[in-house]
Amino acid sequence: MATYKPSIPKGTRDFSPIEMERRNYIFDTIKGVFRLFGFNQIETPSIENLSTLMGKYGEEGDKLLFKILNSGDFLKNVDNSLWENKELGPLTTKISEKGLRYDLTVPFARFVVQHRDEIQFPFKRYQIQPVWRADRPQKGRYREFYQCDADIIGSDSLYNEVELIQLIDEVFARLGIRTIIKLNNRKILAGIAEIIGEPDRLTDITVAIDKIDKIGIDKVNEELKERGLSHNSINKLKPILKIKGNNIDRIETLKKILKDSETGTKGISEIEKVLSISENIGLRAGIDLDVSLARGLNYYTGSIIEVKARDVEIGSITGGGRYDNLTGIFGLSDVSGVGISFGADRIYDVMNMLDLYPAESQAHNEILFVNFGEKESQVVFKIMKKLRNAGLTCEIYPDAVKLKKQLSYASARNIKFVAIVGEEEIKENLIVVKDMENSSQNKYTLEELIEKLAK
Repeated sequence: MATYKPSIPKGTRDFSPIEMERRNYIFDTIKGVFRLFGFNQIETPSIENLSTLMGKYGEEGDKLLFKILNSGDFLKNVDNSLWENKELGPLTTKISEKGLRYDLTVPFARFVVQHRDEIQFPFKRYQIQPVWRADRPQKGRYREFYQCDADIIGSDSLYNEVELIQLIDEVFARLGIRTIIKLNNRKILAGIAEIIGEPDRLTDITVAIDKIDKIGIDKVNEELKERGLSHNSINKLKPILKIKGNNIDRIETLKKILKDSETGTKGISEIEKVLSISENIGLRAGIDLDVSLARGLNYYTGSIIEVKARDVEIGSITGGGRYDNLTGIFGLSDVSGVGISFGADRIYDVMNMLDLYPAESQAHNEILFVNFGEKESQVVFKIMKKLRNAGLTCEIYPDAVKLKKQLSYASARNIKFVAIVGEEEIKENLIVVKDMENSSQNKYTLEELIEKLAK
């Protein structure tokens, strides 16, 4: 009989206690900055109706949605011809009504519309939850991962973009990751599509050029050709994507290229203002106007943002942008919003590669009490109650085994101190404490021990 070997799906991960301490350090850091900037937390369900999700992420995104089979006999109302002819579109709508969320932005738009009477606009929300994508797993790309989102909805002020850029800068400064913040504007991309003679192909262009960092310009040009762009249009686009110089030089070049595009000119004006204010504030991160930045999600309409780590080769670790009418698809028109999303799992990988965690982020209890038996343990439980009341972490080894084994457990768990409360210590009303780092031992009263650990 074959032995079953347990496993998890590709693109997912288990996390040990130490790894969770590190991840929580990241989450707590990001959450602290969200609150510092005045954002309020919400949560939405892991499962959404497919009618909420489909068509919001473009053709590529729809393919990556995890769909959930209807409960019971999901083939009950399916015409056999759909199954036999593999008509996947109509078949999917018959056998699956729900899916795992692809991101947090579309569920947030649905939340805003559903709860519009309870919300004070502009509404500043943050959300830290997992999302799922049926993507091909690779370095830095997972099928289940956490997003940490911050959005401002109900205002079209460009000051909101500036606030989010500052927020990004603060988070990565606290985490110790050196970054570059890349900016572009979908109106600039729309203007470029006009100028090269392909005004109706904006989606095709953005989906393709969004892959430049992954597949290179030559492959992007091949994809643009496959998507129906003419040879002449592709040749016009190529030099625009390679504009060089500092941010001011690039803006001036774009002004010349897009002088006949009203939409493109408006996009340049918007990004010029955001860059000017952001650079005037003084950021620790570099800030870079990148004309090739597209972020191939259909709902972006203005500023788009992407963050790269300077010291590690990995995909973007934060991204976002402005969406002028995402809530319109759910019946609430003309509500502009802008948001960003921190990719917690990629940030976690970057932190591991650069070893940026502070020592206190390692998982450990403060003190372990040796178990000498039932009589001594009764005293220890009373001591531990007082330590915990003082906010100190502690535990007792569950079994009265040899001292060597209990000390090995403390060492493996990275516990700082081991406390010994035997018959002599109970008589003297003292606690012997062994420092696991230097093997020194000292005696303390309970009050002295609390004072020592509190320091």
